[in-house]
Amino acid sequence: MWLLSSHRAELHSFDSPKSVPGGYAILSHTWSKNEQTFQDLQRLKERCAQPWSRKTPRDLASAKIRGCCELAQKHGYDWVWIDTCCIDKSSSAELQEAINSMFHYYSLAEVCYAYLEDVPTDSAFVDHPYGGTDFSRSVWHGKGWTLQELIAPRFVLFLSQSWEHLGSKTDLAERIEAVTSIPESVLRHEAAIDHFSIAQRMSWAAARTTTRPEDEAYCLMGLFDVNMPTIYGEGRNAFQRLQEGIMRRNPDTMPTPVMKNPENRDRSEKSGLSPWILKHLASNFVLPYALLLLYLLVK
Repeated sequence: MWLLSSHRAELHSFDSPKSVPGGYAILSHTWSKNEQTFQDLQRLKERCAQPWSRKTPRDLASAKIRGCCELAQKHGYDWVWIDTCCIDKSSSAELQEAINSMFHYYSLAEVCYAYLEDVPTDSAFVDHPYGGTDFSRSVWHGKGWTLQELIAPRFVLFLSQSWEHLGSKTDLAERIEAVTSIPESVLRHEAAIDHFSIAQRMSWAAARTTTRPEDEAYCLMGLFDVNMPTIYGEGRNAFQRLQEGIMRRNPDTMPTPVMKNPENRDRSEKSGLSPWILKHLASNFVLPYALLLLYLLVK
C-alpha cells in the first residue's frame, strides 16, 4: 500500500493499512482529466531531489493533492491515501489488489475527506428555486466509486471547493439520505450493511455512473464483500461475475430466469432507471431480490 507523506507529498510503501504509524487520512473525490498519477509524483520526487531544488513534491503537486496533504497535516496525520496517485496502475497486479482492497482501505482510514469540487462554501445549503442545493446536486453523489467511499469510513468530513468544512457524514446524514436513499442508520454506523438485503444495497447504486463499464461491477465488490479478478476490457461481463460472486456468498439465493420481453424492456427504458438496473439486473439470470426490485420499479 502506497501513501503520501502529508508534509512533502512523497510516496512511501507500507505492508498494510494497519501498519501505518498514527493511521492515515483518505480522499474521496471525482476525477478530472488531468489528475496526477503515481508516476507523476515519483518524477516530482526525483526533480526535488536535485541539489539545485529548494522545493518539495507537495509544492509542485496539483492543487487537489496539495490541499489534501495540507489539511491532513493540519489535522495531525502524517500520511494520506489518494486513489489517483497512490496506485501504480502500470502494474496490473497492484491495480487488482488495490481495487479488491479499496473498501478495506476506506474503512480503516482515520478520516475520509469528501472533497466536493463543485460546491462553493457560501451557497452549499442554499435552496435553489428549481430544487435542491449545491450540496445535494454535487456530481460526487452520483459517482459509482463514491458509494463505498461514503459507506465504509466511520468518519467522513465533507469539504467545499475551497477545502472548507461543510459537515460530517453524521451531521449531514438526513440530507445525504434524501439524496442517495442510503438509510441514516447506515450513514451513522448504527446498522451494518449486511443487515440490508441484496436488493436494498443494489438500489443505493441505482442513480450512480462510472466512466468504464467494468467499474459498474468493481466499485460494488466491497459493498457485497466479493473479491474477484479485475479484467479491464471484459465490459459488462464484469457485472455477471459480480452476481455470481454474490450468489456464492449467499448460497440460499438461487438464480431466477428472466424472460426477455421487448415490451418490458421498452417500459424499463422509459422509466428513467439507472443503466445499472436496466442493463444488469434484467440480464439472462438475476438475483431474486434484485429481480423483485426491478419489478417494483418498472411496474
